[in-house]
Amino acid sequence: MAKTKLTVNNNGSLKVEGDFEIVDKAGNVYHLGGREIISLCRCGLSKNKPFCDGAHKGHFEHDATAFDLPPRNV
Repeated sequence: MAKTKLTVNNNGSLKVEGDFEIVDKAGNVYHLGGREIISLCRCGLSKNKPFCDGAHKGHFEHDATAFDLPPRNV
């Protein structure tokens, strides 16, 4: 299986690329029309949720800089 890459964009969406499947809470598959790259909304303003429609522009700020999470509590 190919690796899936998620990119957290500044002031915007989560870009998903590679070999992936997106399902709803009941396990139903979103048919992506052959797309291998999609963007997921994280601002909550998209009219096409869970997909990004660009509605975040000028309404959502986040500087996407990677950091390490602390160890999990087991």
